[in-house]
Amino acid sequence: MATIFTRIINGEIPCYKVAEDERYFAFLDINPMTKGHTLVIPKCEEDYIFNLDDETYAGLMLFAKKVAVAIDAAVPCKRVGVAVMGMEVPHTHVHLIPITKESDMIISNPKLTLSAQEMTEIASAIASKL
Repeated sequence: MATIFTRIINGEIPCYKVAEDERYFAFLDINPMTKGHTLVIPKCEEDYIFNLDDETYAGLMLFAKKVAVAIDAAVPCKRVGVAVMGMEVPHTHVHLIPITKESDMIISNPKLTLSAQEMTEIASAIASKL
């Protein structure tokens, strides 16, 4: 059975897409820790990041870097934090989180509630910087 992320890639579930190429996909987290919180995933389904083959792993990180640079240019922040936990969805994903202080990266912090319009504007702003 396809993961929720594969269903997003396939267009079965809507998302706020930021970037895509033939192997990777980036979209806004629907439960963001901060404005611009983005998930970057490989299009292949693999539960654990360190089970990815070297080429896919390296490509994922290079794609994430491009997205992070765009986030940094589009969203006011001091830097873009990176986290890989992968417990909530069995599909490798990298969290790119715009932060102004280290505590912005605490995963148990309350999540933001943003309108569809805000999410669309943020995704468009990031995409425009790619």
